[in-house]
Amino acid sequence: MKTAMGLIMTNYSDGNFDSLIADRPIATLPFGGRYRMVDFPMSNMVNSRITTVGIITPYKYRSLMDHLGAGKEWMLNRKVGGMFFLPGSIYGVKNERHSKFLLRDILQNKAYLERGEGELVVVTGSNKIYNMDYREVCRIHEESGADVTLIYKPNNVGCEAPENYLTVDENGKVTAISADAGETANCFMDAFVINRELLLKFMSWYGALDYMDMLDIFEDSIDKVNIRAYAFEGYLGSVNGLKSFMRANQDLLDPEVRRELFLSDNPIKTKVQDSAPAKYLPSAEIKNSMISTGCTIGGSVENSILFRGANVAPGAVVKNCIIMQKCDIQEGAVLENCIVDKYVTISAGSKVIGNVDSPIAIGKRQNV
Repeated sequence: MKTAMGLIMTNYSDGNFDSLIADRPIATLPFGGRYRMVDFPMSNMVNSRITTVGIITPYKYRSLMDHLGAGKEWMLNRKVGGMFFLPGSIYGVKNERHSKFLLRDILQNKAYLERGEGELVVVTGSNKIYNMDYREVCRIHEESGADVTLIYKPNNVGCEAPENYLTVDENGKVTAISADAGETANCFMDAFVINRELLLKFMSWYGALDYMDMLDIFEDSIDKVNIRAYAFEGYLGSVNGLKSFMRANQDLLDPEVRRELFLSDNPIKTKVQDSAPAKYLPSAEIKNSMISTGCTIGGSVENSILFRGANVAPGAVVKNCIIMQKCDIQEGAVLENCIVDKYVTISAGSKVIGNVDSPIAIGKRQNV
């Protein structure tokens, strides 16, 4: 099989996350009690034996570099290949198509592609949650003679607007790319495989139109190059805002989802942060929740995800919530349908209640 190199796009934003991305990109949103969003594309690359991975960084890149470091946890601190932080553009990071693959970001890093030894480039975004071995996609891409292979989830399972959708004919060829789900609702998973030489040619042909997104280029070239599709049948969590972020986290309360994501032969790796086991006081009541290490639980927790070091005091109630690292929920406080960022204190007796369709986000280091 042809060799492949990776490219992960993190230089995009969205207005649907409220205060959660005030000082971080979507890629470093905490997820699932101990992970970050970027852990999933990073781990998928490494588990697919891709040992050269470039990260196109956003303007606010501090949390990304702090989390990924030298790539040790993903075994990318290598002498040959490894992980590369690549600069992204500082303007025009999104448009009405919710661009994630801006050509100007790729143009700025032409040297990475020219010097790479991979014949294929696996390109992904960083706001989709799934566990996938890209080697199968690369094999089918090569066997079919495709120039580009777009990965999609059939029947819109796990997706909600805004997304991009593919129309695929009976031979597996992409005939249209649209923001409209239409009848088929083949949800593009923000991931594709492209021949490296073709990507370099696209950069030359469309270089003067650097504001374009790669999906726009594919749509413009759909009759000129062989663009095919690959259907992914596993779990997909698509995070486009507070509601979908909450839903994707709570999907982890399903044992089958946890088993597919974390207990397969291709584990999701993250930055190691050792801490003591969680402590449960006699007054604690836990139902259908994930409690991370370092937590102290004395109150009631239901259908919730608690990150490392969170404290729920006796008499406090946490229901349908995501409580991030080092939060302190004091006695008698009530939280329902909330996403609480790191280092937040919810004062004794306070009540913050959102609804399922519109959860409340509480920004980092606030006292409520």
